[in-house]
Amino acid sequence: MGSGTDEAGGGWSRRRLVSVLGGAAASAALAGCADDSGGTGGRAVPEARETAGTSAPGSSASPSGPRPLYLGTYTSAEGGGRGIGVASYDPVSGRITGGGTITGVPDPSYLAVHPDGGTLYAANERARGAVTAVRLSDRTVLGSRATGGTHTCHVSVHPGGRWLLSADYGSGTVAVHPIDASGALGERTDQVTHRRPAPGPGQQGPHAHQVVTAPDGGHVLAVDLGTDTVYSYRLDERNGTLTEVAQAHTRAGAGPRHLTFHPGGRYAYLANEADDTVAVCGYDAATGRLTIGAPQSTGAKAGTNYPAQFAVTPDGAHAFLANRGDNTLARYAVEADGARLRLLGTVPVAGDFPRQIALSPDGGLLFAANQRSGTVGVFRVDAASGEPRLTGEPFASPVAVCAVPL
Repeated sequence: MGSGTDEAGGGWSRRRLVSVLGGAAASAALAGCADDSGGTGGRAVPEARETAGTSAPGSSASPSGPRPLYLGTYTSAEGGGRGIGVASYDPVSGRITGGGTITGVPDPSYLAVHPDGGTLYAANERARGAVTAVRLSDRTVLGSRATGGTHTCHVSVHPGGRWLLSADYGSGTVAVHPIDASGALGERTDQVTHRRPAPGPGQQGPHAHQVVTAPDGGHVLAVDLGTDTVYSYRLDERNGTLTEVAQAHTRAGAGPRHLTFHPGGRYAYLANEADDTVAVCGYDAATGRLTIGAPQSTGAKAGTNYPAQFAVTPDGAHAFLANRGDNTLARYAVEADGARLRLLGTVPVAGDFPRQIALSPDGGLLFAANQRSGTVGVFRVDAASGEPRLTGEPFASPVAVCAVPL
């Protein structure tokens, strides 16, 4: 990934170009982006037989039994998937077993699960941005809603379970949709555009890359790569509207991509995609203000590297960073109750271009979605040292860009 700029005149984003590298022809991807029909409802059509003994998606299986795993992809990319991949994993061995596909969901590049475990939400990363809801009990697509922006790249559910938040990379916008009792989405209640500050060096506009609620539930934070800014908003939980309360700025050209909070809630870790750095951030729950610390190393040794995302263990003792280009997982010791990160080293990710990482709910396994190799690697995380060790052969998943273990 480069400067983050759009191709001149075409609206063809740097982000989208990277999404189709390594086995995805640009012509096929362009055709996919030109299709602005958005998501459509419909029944899920499994690609493969269900695995015997696999828990129903969203169920509360015993920790020793198979657990659900959902996989995001680009359906418009050459060699991409047909929808949301459905699989299961063994929480002891880490072995992944395929279980089919939920179709009718175009370009589901990022996924999030409702707090009650009953509904899955997908960002439809297309020229006409949209978000889709899927009922997990029977894998029924409940329908899609337009975000009002372009190339929706991230979704998250507010902890109260009543609002879906989404970020549109292409337009630099953040949207809010209501969630009804069935898990389905209503019409958009708000949309904000990152109009200030001006785009950073090499950027042609804002690029909202993530929107997440702070652990205290009081504020919503949106990370914008194009403006080198993290925006803090207050969400009106009655009306579903956002009010900006603060901005935090990285150094020029850092290109912030993804923010992950420490379980203690007072600190968060920011991955800066454009300048290959990370930063520890202080968070003030009273005001929603984020204070971004000095840039630190990603541990990458490759000439070109784009840090993608942090994951922090449930006990808050260790943090991991996905390094695209270096194709490693950086491991950090978390010190001073979250205020410091100490780089311990890196391990090969066993794949190419780790776009996203996620920990199992107990923190014992780490999943890495490797976009260019089309694989998901699984690592056993040592509880004491935090050392990740590959559990076996990576699981094949077309253009793997997101893995969500339940």
